[in-house]
Amino acid sequence: MSRNGLFLGGILAAIVLIVSLFSFYTVNPREQVLLLQFGAPQKLVTEPGLHVKVPFLQQVQFIPKTLLNLDAPAEEVIAQDKKRMVVDAFARWKIVDPLRFYQSLYDVTTATTRLTPILSSDVRRVLGSQTFAAMLSGKRAALMVEIRDEINRDADGYGIKIVDVRIRRADLPPQNSLAIYRRMQQERTREANEFRAEGEEISQRVKARAEREVTVLTAEATRESEILRGQGDAEKTKVLAAAYGQDADFFAFYRSLQAYQDALPGDNTTLVLSPTGEFFRYFEAPARK
Repeated sequence: MSRNGLFLGGILAAIVLIVSLFSFYTVNPREQVLLLQFGAPQKLVTEPGLHVKVPFLQQVQFIPKTLLNLDAPAEEVIAQDKKRMVVDAFARWKIVDPLRFYQSLYDVTTATTRLTPILSSDVRRVLGSQTFAAMLSGKRAALMVEIRDEINRDADGYGIKIVDVRIRRADLPPQNSLAIYRRMQQERTREANEFRAEGEEISQRVKARAEREVTVLTAEATRESEILRGQGDAEKTKVLAAAYGQDADFFAFYRSLQAYQDALPGDNTTLVLSPTGEFFRYFEAPARK
């Protein structure tokens, strides 16, 4: 074979190799391929494996089947109660209509650029209609579902579907956190002072009621004691009168003994009295008859 023949054979082999390279493509199980001809969609290939296309005339556009992430930058949202909060949210989405997706968004990079402002706008709109407390309550899950539905309505016609929306963080801005903490502290201090004042008022009422009841009970007890003492004195007088009526001399002797006991309580009592006085008349020897 001549040198020219070898050269032509090499060129032909190179052409065949190049044509072969541009005639086959591989579809990954996590992807699907939109076959294009001069930029116009011709066929959607979803089966994984090796496939054939017309070289140089047809191109392939790989479109993912898996879930994709959409991150929105953290931004400040004004809640319904005028409180500012910093919200960091993200979404998970997938392509459900490859042809419409290609015609409206072309690729994932363009889709991310178009969908990010929609996510941010719907987050601000939905959360702005709620109070800050709602974001910290069990209503938070329902708000994320509402944001997801809003994005799906706004992105209708793009051939995509927002599967889920999550809020990573919803906090007060640093400059507001300290002020709100101070207001909360002042509010708790005010409530504590009110509770202390109410407790002091209740304590004073209880003490006054107790003192009034003590005064009433003491007065009633004093009255009862005076009545009993009077009744005892009357009974005592009655008994003494009866005793005096039975034996006057013995009664006088008994009364004198009580007087001696009261006047001479100890062993060292000293009295200066006349021995012939009436007080000591029972100390004298009785006169013999």
